[in-house]
Amino acid sequence: MGLLHSPSIHIGKRGRPHERRRTDSLRRSEVDLEVIIPAYNEAARIPDTLISTVDFLASQPWTSRIVVVDNGSVDETGAVVRRISQEKRDSIQISLVGCSRRGKGAAVRRGLLSGTSKYTGFFDADLATPLDTLTTAMSHLDAGASAVIASRHAPGSTLVRPQQLGRRMGGKAFRALTKSKVKGILDTQCGFKFFERDALTAAMVQCRTTGFAFDVELLLRLQHDEARIVELPVAWTDGAESTFRPFHDGVASFASVLQLQKVAP
Repeated sequence: MGLLHSPSIHIGKRGRPHERRRTDSLRRSEVDLEVIIPAYNEAARIPDTLISTVDFLASQPWTSRIVVVDNGSVDETGAVVRRISQEKRDSIQISLVGCSRRGKGAAVRRGLLSGTSKYTGFFDADLATPLDTLTTAMSHLDAGASAVIASRHAPGSTLVRPQQLGRRMGGKAFRALTKSKVKGILDTQCGFKFFERDALTAAMVQCRTTGFAFDVELLLRLQHDEARIVELPVAWTDGAESTFRPFHDGVASFASVLQLQKVAP
């Protein structure tokens, strides 16, 4: 699958945000896999995430790049990512892309559509899903799957550290709402999803949702295109510092899913 890892260097230029985004897009060379990490005010958590991800990817047989999408952070997320990209420049390429439009869906969309790699996908900055899940995901993609998603509710999955009761109850209600829309998928919201580029692009260009319900619409579009989706059971650990706000984001997510009946094919 692909070529053996070949180190490359990318250091984002300092300057105005729109200039930096344009430079990143133009300079991102061809690799087998791009890993997108959406980030909003992740200055404290992103160093460990990036270092762990770089070390993991460097040991794999594919060429890789990490793309951090800064979703309008007001802390030092961008500066931290640029520093680590310099420290790790002899290992795995790290790119920083800006996204001024708020919402995880908007950030993920920008990261996914701005690349050209054969395989691409995203996971959350909290690394709630173990990194080695990516090895299994790539095996399925290389065997012809269009999408591989982690699942906290598929048979064989475990919760190393479960969510708080309020979020668990909200998640259960959300799954009940999405069950009739995304057929056969037990967990639409786990923050670990990887795709074959052509199948992803065909589905993504139709997506309109930009918030936490983005995953639901993307999976719905993929199913409409008869894409093969593999759901992997994982040992999942709840991120104590999640940016998801149960009431505010939960209400918005429910509303977004209800709106899908108007935009879905």
